[in-house]
Amino acid sequence: MSTDDLTPRPTATDGPDAFDLVLRGARVLTAAGLAPAEVGVRDGAIAAVEPLGAGLRGRRVVELGADEVLLPGLVDTHVHVNEPGRTEWEGFASATRAAAAGGVTTILDMPLNSIPPTVTVDALETKRAVAGPQAFVDVGFWGGAVPGNDGDLTPLHEAGVFGFKCFLLPSGVDEFPPLDPPEMERDMDILAGLDSLLIVHAEDAETIDAAPQPHGAAYADFLASRPRDAENRAIRAVIEAARRTGARAHILHLSSSDALPEIAAARAEGVRLTVETCPHYLTLVAEDVPDGATAYKCCPPIREAGNRDALWAALQDGTIDCVVSDHSPATVDLKQPEGGDFGVAWGGVSSLQLGLSLVWTEARSRGVDLETVVAWMSSRPAAMARVPRKGSIAVGNDADLAVFGPEDTYEAHVAELHHKNPVSPYDGKGLTGRVRATYLRGEQIDLQRPTGRLITRAG
Repeated sequence: MSTDDLTPRPTATDGPDAFDLVLRGARVLTAAGLAPAEVGVRDGAIAAVEPLGAGLRGRRVVELGADEVLLPGLVDTHVHVNEPGRTEWEGFASATRAAAAGGVTTILDMPLNSIPPTVTVDALETKRAVAGPQAFVDVGFWGGAVPGNDGDLTPLHEAGVFGFKCFLLPSGVDEFPPLDPPEMERDMDILAGLDSLLIVHAEDAETIDAAPQPHGAAYADFLASRPRDAENRAIRAVIEAARRTGARAHILHLSSSDALPEIAAARAEGVRLTVETCPHYLTLVAEDVPDGATAYKCCPPIREAGNRDALWAALQDGTIDCVVSDHSPATVDLKQPEGGDFGVAWGGVSSLQLGLSLVWTEARSRGVDLETVVAWMSSRPAAMARVPRKGSIAVGNDADLAVFGPEDTYEAHVAELHHKNPVSPYDGKGLTGRVRATYLRGEQIDLQRPTGRLITRAG
C-alpha cells in the first residue's frame, strides 16, 4: 500500500469535483462483491464506487498493493469494555485501539461488568461521558434488562441504545442479576411495542445448578459443569417467548450445536430470531484445551470438534447469522488463578484484535471465501443490530475501511496486542491474514489520536 503526501497542496487533483480520498485496488469488497474498483470519499462518507480505471480524482490517493484487499470495517456487536468501574479489566482506550488494529471500526459495548451497569439513562450517560474522549473507533451501547428496571426500557430505547441484554442465570457480577423466564417474556412484550431487540445469554439456571460444580484444573470437569442442555433449554424458552410476544430476539454466543434444528424451525415459521457465534467456538476445540489452561474458560464453553463442525455448517447455511468476539477480559490474577482452577477463573476470551485473522485462518482451510467471512463479521452484525451507515462499501455509508493482507502469516503474541491484559488462548498461534491499515470515515486510524464517535441505533 502506498499513499501520496497527505498534506493537501494545489495539484491537478484539487478542484470542486475532487474527492478527499480515493482508494484504488484490484480487489475491493464492495456491496456488489469483490471486484477491481475505485472508492471516492467525501466528508467522511463513501461518495463513489466505480470500476478500476474510472480515474476518480482525490486530494489524497491510496493505491492498494496486488496482495491487498480493501474491506468494509468490521462491526463487533459484542464487546465488554468494563469502563468505568472495572477499567483495570479493559477500558475504552485499550479496547478501541485493539479493535482498530484488527480492522473493527464499530463496537457495541455490553451493559455489564462496568459500574454502573447500563440499566438506566443516567448510567448510559456516564458510560458515554467516559467513552467519548477515548474512542479510536465508533462506539454504541446496549442497554441492560434486569429485574425491576422494566420502567427504564423505554427511556433507554429513546436515548438510542441498540437493544437490551439479559441473562437467564447469574451473570458473574452482582450488580447485573438475571431474569427468570416470565420476567424475560414481560420485557420482550415491552420491547415488541418498541420494535427493539432483546439479546439473551441463553443458559438455563436450573440445568447448571443440577450439573457437577466446576473445580480444579481438569477442563473436562469444567465442560461437564456447563452441559449443552443448559443452552438448549434456555434457547427453547427464548423461542417460545419471542413466538408469543412477536418480539425480536437474539441468541448470544451460541455454543451448543444441538440447538440448531430448533432455531432453524423457529425461523422458518417466522419467529423473529437471530443468532451469533464467536471465533473461539469456531477455531478451538475441547479436545485440545490443556488442563489448567484457564485462558480458554468461557461461558458457554468451548465444546468438541464435531460441535465446531456443526457450527460452521450452520453459518454457511444461514442458521447462524454472524460472528462477533464476545471480548470479555479480566485481570491476569482473575483469569489465571493459582493452580489453574476452572471453578475460580473468570470466564471470558479476549479476541477483539484477532477476530478476522482467526476466522479467516479456519475458513480458508474449510474452503470458505473471504467475502463470506466479512459478511459474517460486518454487514450481518450491522443489520442485526440496525447500526446505520456501517457494514459495507456502498455509496452513502461511512468510509470505514480496512486494508487486509489475506496471505500474510504471523504468530499471535499477547505482548503485542492492545488488549489491556496479556491473556489469550491464542498466544503463540499461527494465523493467516493481517490487517495493515484501518480507516474511520476516510481517515487512517493512527492509534495515537482518538477520532471515534458515539453512535445510536437507526431511527
